Amino acid sequence: MALEQACIEIMPKPWGSTELLPWSPANDAGVPIGELWFQRRTPDAPEPALLLKLLFTQEVLSIQVHPGDDDAKAMGLPHGKSEAWYVLSAAADAMVGVGLKSVLTPTQLRAAIANGSIADLVAWRKAVKGDVIVVPAGTIHAIGPGLVLAEIQQRSDTTFRLFDHGRARELHVEQGVSVADAGPAERQAPAQRLSDVRSVLAVNPHFILERLDLPAGSIWELEATHESWLAAIAGNAAIGELEVGIGQGCFIEDETVRVAAGRDGFSCLLAYDAATPDRDIIHRVDTDGASAPPAFVRSPVPFAQVRS
Repeated sequence: MALEQACIEIMPKPWGSTELLPWSPANDAGVPIGELWFQRRTPDAPEPALLLKLLFTQEVLSIQVHPGDDDAKAMGLPHGKSEAWYVLSAAADAMVGVGLKSVLTPTQLRAAIANGSIADLVAWRKAVKGDVIVVPAGTIHAIGPGLVLAEIQQRSDTTFRLFDHGRARELHVEQGVSVADAGPAERQAPAQRLSDVRSVLAVNPHFILERLDLPAGSIWELEATHESWLAAIAGNAAIGELEVGIGQGCFIEDETVRVAAGRDGFSCLLAYDAATPDRDIIHRVDTDGASAPPAFVRSPVPFAQVRS
């Protein structure tokens, strides 16, 4: 059983930003920060299955790919890395690249990496606030400048860089080619509204990502039977004995906690270690303290990822 305020680990990156407000205090050091990782406070706790983080991009990231579970285990790694992004803010010209425009053979992919044409073969698309992008392991992808993203992923830092736009960083061409699904990305299911306060944004065999929008002054019970990570994106709330505001988060596992939305309401991302959405994860609490059953807009339809 656990309820912990998340520690924030700062990760400088060459493509990062010096402007982190309102998600983090002002960056007085002037060093570009690319990622803020949400970590557990308990130093001897078991390693979580998931990693939640915020990304800040001032330059384009490398074109990269992550291994799936089978490829990772064949390399002696514990598991692969599938991820999903939620766009918190986006410049007018912000873009993300997910998958390729057409299928390439390994030989064609190596050639495109060598001559730099892979930058034009990536399927780039405009990104706007509120977008959800699911990136299964094996999908070639990249993130452009001008974005703040929340990312949930399998807890792995295994990244194979295929092309880095002239930066003097190591590439991992052969490893990347060996694990890449070098073609168009899978078509993802749209976000689904489960109730007045719940939207399921992404479903993956390794995690669920939801958005909760709780009205001002409302009180809820969150039943976190799975490893769960919460990140505040608007307003504030009391979560158990914790106070959580924009850019802050918490770790919850095997715990039922009271969530009291602040006077401006409370919106958060909730990610948990499950393969299907948990219908009973949150209930509104009546004024007499009783837990009211959730009122679903409609019965959830199983999510599926289908190839376009």
